[in-house]
Amino acid sequence: MRAAIRLTDGTWIIFTAALPSSGFGLSWPLLAAFLGMTIVVIAASVWAVRRVTAPLGAMAAAADRLGRDVEAPPLPEIGTLETRQAARAFNLMQTRLRQLVESRTRMLAALSHDLRTPLTLLQLRIEDVENDEERERMLGTIASMNDMIEATLAFARDNTMVEPRRRIDLTALLAAIVNDLADAGGRVSMTPAAPVTIVCQPVALRRALVNLLDNAVKYGGSADVTVNPNLYNVTITVNDHGPGIPEAELGKVFEPFYRLESSRSRETGGSGLGLAIAEATIKAHGGKLELVNRAGGGLSARVTLPWLGADQGGQDDIRMPPAEQHQHQQR
Repeated sequence: MRAAIRLTDGTWIIFTAALPSSGFGLSWPLLAAFLGMTIVVIAASVWAVRRVTAPLGAMAAAADRLGRDVEAPPLPEIGTLETRQAARAFNLMQTRLRQLVESRTRMLAALSHDLRTPLTLLQLRIEDVENDEERERMLGTIASMNDMIEATLAFARDNTMVEPRRRIDLTALLAAIVNDLADAGGRVSMTPAAPVTIVCQPVALRRALVNLLDNAVKYGGSADVTVNPNLYNVTITVNDHGPGIPEAELGKVFEPFYRLESSRSRETGGSGLGLAIAEATIKAHGGKLELVNRAGGGLSARVTLPWLGADQGGQDDIRMPPAEQHQHQQR
C-alpha cells in the first residue's frame, strides 16, 4: 500500500507499507476463548431450560396418569418456585378427587343398604299374592332392581379399586372367555392367533371383554373375535350379525345406565353399565374402545391396547409374536 500526502509548503510525503499476505484473521487464543464461552453459554442454557421444563413434563404425565388412576402417587414438588406451587396444587386436587370418589362409593353403599330393606319387605309381602302370574312379575321387577343396585355398586368399586398389573397372554384370555360363553350356549367363535403378552389388570380386563362378547351374543346373535397385533399395539375386534346401533346412539351407549329402546326388556336388557364399565377399564389400560356399524350389517367393537399397560416398562420388555419380531429386526 502506497500513500502520498501534500504538506502546506508544497512538499510531499510518500510512504509504502506491506499488508499481511494471509489477510485479516482471528488469533488462535481469541478463537479458543470465543468457542469456550459459546460452549459454556449453551450448556448453561440447556441446563436452565431443562430445569424449567422437566417438572412441567412430569406434571403432564401425572395429569394423564390421574385420569386413569386416582390412587396414583403424588407428584414430587421440585423445580422453580412456580412449578413447586403448581405441583402442590396438583397434589391437593388429587387428594380432593380421591376423597370425592371415596365419599361417592360410601354414599352408594349406604343407599344400597337402605334400598335393600324395603325391597326385602316387598318381596315377603308379594309371597302372599294369590295370582301366580302377577306374583312372578312383581318378583322379577324386584330382582331387576336388586341387579341394578349390585351393578351400580360394582361400577363404583371398579373406579376406586386398583388391581395389581401383571403379564398375561391376551390370546389365551380371549380363548378362555370364548370357551366359557360357548359352553353356556352362546354362538361365539375366535380366529386362531399367535400368543400376545401384555401387562394389564387381568380381572378387570376380563370383565370388560366378557361384557363386549356378551353384548354381541345378546343383541347381535353371535360374536366373532379376532386378534391383530402390530408393532405398537394389539387390536381385538368383536363382530356380531345383529341390526347394529343407530349412528346417533353410538356415542351415548357408553354413558352409565343408558340403554337402547330395543334392550329395555328384562329378557335381554341389562342395567346399562356393561359398555360403561368396559370403556372405563380399557381407557385405564391406555387403550381405546370404538363401536362401528359394519357395511354388511352388524356391529363391530374394536379394542386397541398397547403392548404394555399404561406407565409400564419400556420397549425392551415387549414380547411380540415371531412374525412381528422378524419384521422389526428387518427394520
